Amino acid sequence: MLSARCWDTIQCPETKPEGLLIMSEIHPALEAAQNSWRCVQGKDKEGWLALMADDVCMEDPIGVAVTNPTGEGVKGKDGVSEFYDKNIAPSSISIEVHESHVAANTSAHVMTLTTTLSNGVKSKVRGIFTYYLNEEGKITNLRGYWQMSDMTFEQPE
Repeated sequence: MLSARCWDTIQCPETKPEGLLIMSEIHPALEAAQNSWRCVQGKDKEGWLALMADDVCMEDPIGVAVTNPTGEGVKGKDGVSEFYDKNIAPSSISIEVHESHVAANTSAHVMTLTTTLSNGVKSKVRGIFTYYLNEEGKITNLRGYWQMSDMTFEQPE
């Protein structure tokens, strides 16, 4: 499984005895979600796909939508790659995380996604997004709990 360790000697040094190192672990499902956000915002398609299991299923949003035409999700790395090309590559996406929770090999996040389309129109949606990992630490399911009717639009100024 993926894991990261951070040795912290900088934060709050006045409250720690000199030289004391505090180790914190990032939960693997949180780390995978954070890496996903970094790749999407940074336009790193290959890095994003590398986080996914071969049999990944992405439902963003869950149910029938423009981005999920059958309502059964975008399946496999080829499907997710096509999703990226159609929905992420031509846009600029900003992700604001309001809350995160982890349990077992899953993370859930209350987030607002702001997407600026190539014509300057901005769309915003707030929802709950979950990431489920397999034993190898790869994302097998990414689900967005929101509806198209939740999305707001702003015209360019």
